[in-house]
Amino acid sequence: MTSCDLRKVVVTRYIAPLREGGSLPAMADADDGFTYVVKFRGAGHGVKALIAELIGGEIGRRLGLKVPEIVYVELDEAFGRTEGDEEIQDLLKGSEGLNLGLHFLSGAINYDPVAMQVSGELASKIVWLDAFITNIDRTFRNTNMLWWHKELWLIDHGAAFYFHHSWGNWEKQALSPFPYVKDHVLLASASALDEVDRECRELLTDDVLRNIVALIPDEWLQWEQTEERPDQLREVYFKFLQRRREHSEIFLNEAKHARDAVV
Repeated sequence: MTSCDLRKVVVTRYIAPLREGGSLPAMADADDGFTYVVKFRGAGHGVKALIAELIGGEIGRRLGLKVPEIVYVELDEAFGRTEGDEEIQDLLKGSEGLNLGLHFLSGAINYDPVAMQVSGELASKIVWLDAFITNIDRTFRNTNMLWWHKELWLIDHGAAFYFHHSWGNWEKQALSPFPYVKDHVLLASASALDEVDRECRELLTDDVLRNIVALIPDEWLQWEQTEERPDQLREVYFKFLQRRREHSEIFLNEAKHARDAVV
């Protein structure tokens, strides 16, 4: 199952690995003439990292935040046979089929929290998003944001939705206050959390959440550790998001208390 809302491209040239992270994403050209940062299903946490990247990025986009275009990336079985690095060759062999890519923002620079100012409303919306999707990876150590054309862009949501690595306790995890928000790089600037909470809850209707979850391909929902069908797994993601939205005061209060401690 795929959706016409996301394009599908085919990798034509592997350019170079991006070794900043443990999952070894790479820059690659595709058959549409554009360059992408490709996240591989054969890396690290596998398809669950791709699912988190997809859902997290698309929710951010629906909230009006800047996120590079996300595409499905098809990797042919013959691709990478000439790659000299054995680690990369193994990664490519283990990633045949459907992967995920983000449009490469040429010339973008890493966000510097000291040198680059962000409005209270924008900071609040990003903090709200990360608390909502339980994204632990937007810290001073690793901001996962880029400055491009004088705008702030969000990247790398693969560490979000960490509940799906244990899966069986999703109901409890959906009501988590998300204590990791205390480490968020934009927390001190998030001065409009209450206002943003109302806006985000209104934007993320059930229909919006269902449409985003429907983007997860069947190919990424064939898990060895469960007998649940792809449609059943999608329903858990939807219910997790729905419950989290309906009880946003839990993580909102956590964020407000954490912010009080640092400002």
